[in-house]
Amino acid sequence: MSTLKNKVQLIGNVGNEPEITNLESGKKVARLSLATNENYKNSQGEKQTDTNWHTVIAWGKTAGIIEKYVTKGKEIAVSGKLSTRRYEDKSGNKRYVTEVVISEILLLSNNG
Repeated sequence: MSTLKNKVQLIGNVGNEPEITNLESGKKVARLSLATNENYKNSQGEKQTDTNWHTVIAWGKTAGIIEKYVTKGKEIAVSGKLSTRRYEDKSGNKRYVTEVVISEILLLSNNG
C-alpha cells in the first residue's frame, strides 16, 4: 500500500501546446495543462459538465515523448504524483503551486 500514498491518475485533453524547456544540466522538462471533465445531471435533470484544469509537468524521457507526440486537444492518460512548491512573487508574497508530476503517459487519441 505504500505506493498508493501519493498517486494521481488522470484522463483528459491537453489545453495548450506543451511548453518544453531544455535546462543547462541537459535535462528536459515539459509543462502543460490538462482538462478533465465530470458529467452529471443537476436537480432539473439537465446534463452538466464540470471541467477541472490541472498543471502537469514531466521530466527526461517522458518530456521527450510529450515534445514529439503531444499537441493541444490530444486526449492523454497520465499517472504520477502531486507536488506542491512554494515561491515568492515579485512583490514578496508567498505563492503555492500544486502540479502533477508525470511518471507515465498514455496517448489515447489521434486528434489535436
